[in-house]
Amino acid sequence: MSALGFEEKLWQSADKMRNNIDPAEYKHVLLGLIFLKYISDSFEEKYNELVEEGEEFEEDRDEYLSFNIFWVPKIARWDNIKSNAKKTEIDLGSNKKGDIGNLIDLAMIEIEKENPTLKGVLNKNYGRPDLDKTRLGELVDLISNISVGDVESRKKDILGRVYEYFIGRFASAEGKGGGEFYTPKSIVKTLVEMIEPYQGRVYDPCCGSGGMFVQSESFVEEHQGKIGDISVYGQESNPTTWRLCKMNLAIRGIEGNLGQHHADTFHNDMHKTLKADFILANPPFNISDWGGDRISEDIRWKYGTPPNGNANYAWLQHMIHHLSPKGIAGVVLANGSLSSNTSNEGKIRKNMIEDDLVDCIIAMPSNLFYSTGIPVCVWFLNRNKSNIDYRDRKNETLFIDARKMGEMVTRKLRELTDEDIKKISETYHNWKKIDSEYEDVLGFCKSVKLEEIKEHEYILTPGRYVGIEEEEDDGIPFEEKMGKLTNELSGQFKKSRELEERIRVNLKSIGFEV
Repeated sequence: MSALGFEEKLWQSADKMRNNIDPAEYKHVLLGLIFLKYISDSFEEKYNELVEEGEEFEEDRDEYLSFNIFWVPKIARWDNIKSNAKKTEIDLGSNKKGDIGNLIDLAMIEIEKENPTLKGVLNKNYGRPDLDKTRLGELVDLISNISVGDVESRKKDILGRVYEYFIGRFASAEGKGGGEFYTPKSIVKTLVEMIEPYQGRVYDPCCGSGGMFVQSESFVEEHQGKIGDISVYGQESNPTTWRLCKMNLAIRGIEGNLGQHHADTFHNDMHKTLKADFILANPPFNISDWGGDRISEDIRWKYGTPPNGNANYAWLQHMIHHLSPKGIAGVVLANGSLSSNTSNEGKIRKNMIEDDLVDCIIAMPSNLFYSTGIPVCVWFLNRNKSNIDYRDRKNETLFIDARKMGEMVTRKLRELTDEDIKKISETYHNWKKIDSEYEDVLGFCKSVKLEEIKEHEYILTPGRYVGIEEEEDDGIPFEEKMGKLTNELSGQFKKSRELEERIRVNLKSIGFEV
């Protein structure tokens, strides 16, 4: 979807009010308010409908719950928040007084009381002394001008898109910390376009703020499916990120099972019996303190015990364990996972390849993440490579080298364009589908048999297989090119000598001989 047109202006206005609050903390202040505005607008819309019907059901809680609309108590309704935004003393009930921060905290508490699915999710720290209440009131006024909960706004997914835009901007503002909760949209879109989650169970064992789920739902809708065609399962170890994801899904109207609370996927698997049809994941790269020594005999380590010092192959095997017999997974990992032979990793990779699980490997360009500039790769794991609906690719793997793709959108960040994503995904689908044509392209893609991968000692780096792209002949004779180059080099040598002499003179003028 294209931009709405006002996100950047809204972000700039909100960011001006940040004062001295760290972006990581301000994220929860701002996104919590947007969420409160959304559920209040949705409630008010239904409330007005019930008033018009004249049956006096507008304060009947069940009338809202039956339409999957959160019940919003009177104190938490946005009109009440807005009307009190500039007051220094507010009546909070029960003979209590407070400021706008205290009122918002009370609103969040009451909403959680009335809506069990939101228990423990909402930010309730607006009343703290270090949060400027004048700025907070201004932020309430700013958000009041966005219509996010009415029918037309929901059709356009205005709040979801504003929320997603802000999550991305916070990831950028936080820098390295931003990578903990946000996977850039172009990477998510690539994974979704590749595995095509039309219908079934979608799982992300390290789901962050829920971007994989949101993009999967968008994919289904764009292909004339229904949101209910897929069911969502996720897990997240960071408590604040888990809450962020819960809100993100609620805003989108996505019912997701994220477990009862945040939890470590390796040591407290919330979905032990799940067999997913689609897995999309961007696990943290190369984590060394994942506690592997405590679960060295785990049932998930079918292909070998992953090393204590790196969780990459623990993530891969965890996802293989949770794949259904026809399941497919797309996993973003650091490039080291393709070639490492230390601490049993080479053996695990060999066993996975020989069990014919590796469907496709993509080498991605550098600078795709806010958190790191290192180049990454995407693994596609497939339990059913000989599916009758597809071309039989048993004991065969597609390698794609996309390192030259993408455009630098800032000095440090690159994004894959829609054309890049289309080229990558179409290459993969043409390779798989019976009624499509596929050809190896030197320097970009190659379909490789197991025997050739064995010859390369089970290393999966795409550059080893796709070769080097041939450069087009520009028609200039070799002698002419060399003549031009040597002339340029001669000029550079001359300039170098002149600079050297100038430096000598300058040093001599201050009493130093060279």
